[in-house]
Amino acid sequence: MFTPKTDRIKILAGEQTELIEKLDSMLSGRTIMYIDYANIRPWSNKLRFHIDIKRLKQFMDSFSQIQKVHFYQGTLVGDDQSESDIKDLEDRGYELHTKPVKIMDLSIDVTSLQSMQSPDLLSDFIRTPLLKTLALNQIENLNQHLQNLNQQGIKKLQDRKCNFDVEIGVDMLLDLEHNVADTFVLWSGDSDFADPIQQLLDAKKKVVLFATAGRIAKELNGLRTAGLVIFDIRDLEKFVCWLRELKKLNP
Repeated sequence: MFTPKTDRIKILAGEQTELIEKLDSMLSGRTIMYIDYANIRPWSNKLRFHIDIKRLKQFMDSFSQIQKVHFYQGTLVGDDQSESDIKDLEDRGYELHTKPVKIMDLSIDVTSLQSMQSPDLLSDFIRTPLLKTLALNQIENLNQHLQNLNQQGIKKLQDRKCNFDVEIGVDMLLDLEHNVADTFVLWSGDSDFADPIQQLLDAKKKVVLFATAGRIAKELNGLRTAGLVIFDIRDLEKFVCWLRELKKLNP
């Protein structure tokens, strides 16, 4: 049952009654959400808006059938902003799951190359199918750029990694085993979730994928025939986007 938690949500819901009715019906019975934030955060360019975690929680709390909202996000240890964000998520009432972000050093030292036309360094940054399409002069130009960075004293770049696919998959299956939900809502488009989603569907559970077009793996799209429901989160823009972006929509 939908009961708006704020006056703003009430006003927006009055303007989009069909959407609210659709969601209210879609989120049937005991519902648990699993938000893979590392997966959905990069979607902002595709969505053309950013998700406000405060407004998102207020909106989801407006649906009484939602029992829990699990939120998975890494912590950049020692970074004040990252640690503040984690505390904010806890204070908002999310079921927070976090772990330290791994920071990996990637060498860009071109002195390791036998030739400036060698793709060896670039293979750490460019996936093989794309790398194979590059002409030798393009590879040489990119290596020249790395050499320019070396001359500025930059010999390595940092990459950050914090994947929660295993944890989310395990949590969903544990909730299935304990029979604590009728509807499972996953915010992700990652192909790694195809197997646990299939297990949920085989167990006659309702599974809804909150994602956006162009960010859904073909393995997940293929589960539509097995009963997977896909909801495009672009429809939630007015309810969950940053307030300054909302003002652009409602000048």
